[in-house]
Amino acid sequence: MGAECRVRSNKRVAKQASQINCWGMDMRKRETNAGVTVNAIAGCHVVTLGLDISEDKRAGLRGFAVRRTDPTEQETFWMKGTKTFKSVEAFPAPGEQFSSRYHPFQSFQWADYSAKPDRDYTYEVVPMYGEPDALVLGEPVAVTVHTEPVVNTDHTILFNRGAVATQEYARRFLNKWPKDAGPGAYEWLSRGLLEGVIAFIERATDSSFGLKGAFYEFQWPAVLEALNAAKSRGADVTIVFDDIESESGPWEKNEDAIGTAHIKEICVPRASGKLMHNKFIVLTEGGQPVALLSGSTNITENGIFGHANCVHIVEDATVATAYLAYFEKLRLDPKLSAPSDYKHWTIEHSPAPIALPENGICTVFSPRANIDALSWYADIAGKARNGLFMTFAFGMNPLFRTVFAKGDNVLRMALMEKEWTGRNKEAQIAAIRELQRLPNVVIAVGNHIPLTGFDQWLGELERITKSVNIHWIHTKFMLADPLSDDPIVITGSANFSGPSTDTNDENMLIIRGNTRVADVYFGEFMRLHSHYAFRQAVGIFLANNPGKTPDDFSVRFLVEDRDWTEDYFTPSDANGRYCRRRYFAG
Repeated sequence: MGAECRVRSNKRVAKQASQINCWGMDMRKRETNAGVTVNAIAGCHVVTLGLDISEDKRAGLRGFAVRRTDPTEQETFWMKGTKTFKSVEAFPAPGEQFSSRYHPFQSFQWADYSAKPDRDYTYEVVPMYGEPDALVLGEPVAVTVHTEPVVNTDHTILFNRGAVATQEYARRFLNKWPKDAGPGAYEWLSRGLLEGVIAFIERATDSSFGLKGAFYEFQWPAVLEALNAAKSRGADVTIVFDDIESESGPWEKNEDAIGTAHIKEICVPRASGKLMHNKFIVLTEGGQPVALLSGSTNITENGIFGHANCVHIVEDATVATAYLAYFEKLRLDPKLSAPSDYKHWTIEHSPAPIALPENGICTVFSPRANIDALSWYADIAGKARNGLFMTFAFGMNPLFRTVFAKGDNVLRMALMEKEWTGRNKEAQIAAIRELQRLPNVVIAVGNHIPLTGFDQWLGELERITKSVNIHWIHTKFMLADPLSDDPIVITGSANFSGPSTDTNDENMLIIRGNTRVADVYFGEFMRLHSHYAFRQAVGIFLANNPGKTPDDFSVRFLVEDRDWTEDYFTPSDANGRYCRRRYFAG
């Protein structure tokens, strides 16, 4: 690709700018009625609603009820939540959910995580007033949106469920490990991710196709079997895998899985690097690259079904060509130390920083001879005008802590596996806690509801296999101004860290101006962030209140004795509610 980035046609630019897909359906819609505003953003599986209310309608507001109409299923019903008015329902059964018509949502940001791809939904948002046991409906505001199809002509984005620690998994599968719960548990946790990987491989139907990939952890039988089947159909299949001997690396498990699958002839060991952390496959047809499968997903049980991951498929010959050149470099098992030119080759073939063209895609490969790429990501993050959303699997690099600490009104949200990595654990945790006190910063850290916790809640698993390195968050992506007409999405295999830039084999995509891509990532970010923010709050409460139990955690009930909206209208609110209301409501 050199110094060039892929630029879409004027027709595609116009389509993205209008925020309407090729069927003419709205994926973003904002409606106001009787002082209530609803701003809807639809991804594939998530519809996010940002709410606002005029000052004259705030007094006595008990919350918002949401009623969904699905024309495809021909059904209309009130959406449900888990919190109740204690004066009305003081003893909810474990895992029980309640209609928002009687126990409304006390938040100015709500999302439907049960939406299905490529269909219309109408949401009626109703402000609720009166006494908790005799609620009065205010005037509704309705908004109709169309969810994104999963498969698209340019980008197909697949997120797994990303959380075995859920009330729904506990209800469905009784907290059994997937291997004991059966195929249904794996299918539910995959959420189409594994199926998408296999479907991509199955596109190589005969000898005119090729599959060229590179993987860090390369072990899950179904994927290895699919590659072997492609080879049997005559496709030209070669996979570079991490075979670097180390105490914590996957080399031995990779070798065992490759041997069991009888695919050694199509696998090339990468033994000379530090960490071969890539996860990608290039599809070729007639010897020419045509599509790329990339993302954060390791080919393991935990990678596909456990912690949060994504697979991102790009139907773009220019991008695929750049990755194929990178693959050809990797298959030679290049060394890192001099006289190797490897780190300079990656800079030459994927320069960073580079001027991002409107509605374009750029690639960044690692390891590199400097950390200019990481500094570029931080610069993009720092220039976000209204909103920044990032995931961090291994602590937060100081470059990004500086961005999050900026004294301005930009909403900045982060989702983390843990607050630290390496040395100085306590100092790193303290730095994150300091950021969390800022009124425009909201950070959630992975956690679960313990098995001996709430009477109201079902206990949750913290892992799906006996041994895991990552429990919750493994995705690596950044969203700069995702709800604007000119969003930037950075996604791939690289953690936003020094080693992922100057040491490890990594790859990243920088996508500008594609509102569809931004909407899908935004919805999944909010789904995971909301999920873990609550669980982190439970954990912090227990840590700060020795002798208390989860039953003492009062947030499980709706507010009855005061104005619950006050924090959302207080600019200095330390939990970011004021900034979130303004940003999500558009």
